[in-house]
Amino acid sequence: MTRLTRILRTTAFKLLLLYTAVFSGLSGFLLIYISRNTTDLMSSQIVQTVDAEIAGLSDEYLRGGVRGLVSSIERRARRPDASLYLLVDFAGNSIVGNISRLPTIVLDEADGDVRRMKYDRLESGGEVQREALVRIFELRGGFRLLVGRDLGEQLRFSAILSGALRFWLTAVVVMAGATWLFVSRRVMKRIDGIAATSQTIMHGDLSRRLPVAGNGDEFDRLATNLNDMLERIELLMQGMKNVTDNIAHDLKTPLTRMRTRVETALRASSGNTAIEYCEALEATIEDSDNLIRIFDALLRIARVEAMSPEAGMEPFDLKAVIEEMADLYGPLVEDEGGRLTFEVEGPAEVIGSRDLIAQVIVNLIENALKYGRPEEGAPVISIRAALKNERIVLSVRDNGPGIAGDDVERVTGRFVRLDASRSAPGYGLGLSLVQAIARLHGGTLRLQDAAPGLGVDIDLLPSGQKAVETG
Repeated sequence: MTRLTRILRTTAFKLLLLYTAVFSGLSGFLLIYISRNTTDLMSSQIVQTVDAEIAGLSDEYLRGGVRGLVSSIERRARRPDASLYLLVDFAGNSIVGNISRLPTIVLDEADGDVRRMKYDRLESGGEVQREALVRIFELRGGFRLLVGRDLGEQLRFSAILSGALRFWLTAVVVMAGATWLFVSRRVMKRIDGIAATSQTIMHGDLSRRLPVAGNGDEFDRLATNLNDMLERIELLMQGMKNVTDNIAHDLKTPLTRMRTRVETALRASSGNTAIEYCEALEATIEDSDNLIRIFDALLRIARVEAMSPEAGMEPFDLKAVIEEMADLYGPLVEDEGGRLTFEVEGPAEVIGSRDLIAQVIVNLIENALKYGRPEEGAPVISIRAALKNERIVLSVRDNGPGIAGDDVERVTGRFVRLDASRSAPGYGLGLSLVQAIARLHGGTLRLQDAAPGLGVDIDLLPSGQKAVETG
């Protein structure tokens, strides 16, 4: 009973009732309309035929009188068609015709109007009761003449249309039921699969995905979009978990160090000088500043990830931004004994946030200075922008040791610092911010071996295209 109630409440069943009612109504109206108009047309043709017969018999009567009329009726009555003739005298006795018996009251109303009546017709097998459309006239001498047309063909045609209507309505209902059964089973199976997977996801298994049949229908498109959304949610949840774990791990050490330093200063308060107190406070403030910088970086990443892809996006000249960053950091790289070069091929008008793209270039330059130093020789950092596959690719290269293949996937995570760079200052958040900005601009962050060094590529939308956030 529960399953029946569930089926009756489905949209497929309601659509079945609606479509069945609409198609049945339209089909019935169409067939009835055709039937009525065809019947009227056939009746009009019968009346015209009867009138033509009357005109011909009238001519025979005028030329040959009753004898000529009788002769003409005998000749016409022997023809195998649907025409009816009957001539009776003043007493109602049949003189000639192909009608064996007729109600007397019909002959009494000889007013010449068209009327519908039942009669008995003489056929080879005997008398048969039929229905006809007739006109009856009274002639001189009390004679009455009936001329008509049998309605058998018209009635058979009406019966055929009625049978066709019943068959069509039955076929519509049966086909609608079969279609509903097929569609409802198919649709309900897909919906039940989506509902079951959704329940599993709601209970915490974010790795599950909605089933995709692979036929590209609307359910597949919906499932594909929802799976992309679930994948994005899973990545965000996993990122949140990683951030929580990394915060608990990376911030525990400076907090513990601050607490230990303060406790040590308090325990030895009697022997400490003002200079030692100042040194303890300065070290504590420095650790506090580091913590504040970490939280500021996390908040900046969160704000970037929460931004709409259209927010603050406008056309700007990427070449001008690169030149500005090169002028700003060129002297700093030269002070470190290296050099900073840049190259822009063709027009570099892109859609995006100028400040965020500038932040990307700054982070990549600083990463190259901190972790991209070669073991021998001076550091070389190059910035390049070029059009490739209808996207403008922003590239930053260094000539350092690069990143091992196993670490490429995880280096963009938050608080991830490779073993070779743990002695260098930093918090492991620079590439995480770069990746968040790349996603916001509908691009992808790619790390690759520059042989030597590390190459970082970000593809941006040229001016005139719309940004869409990607995973």
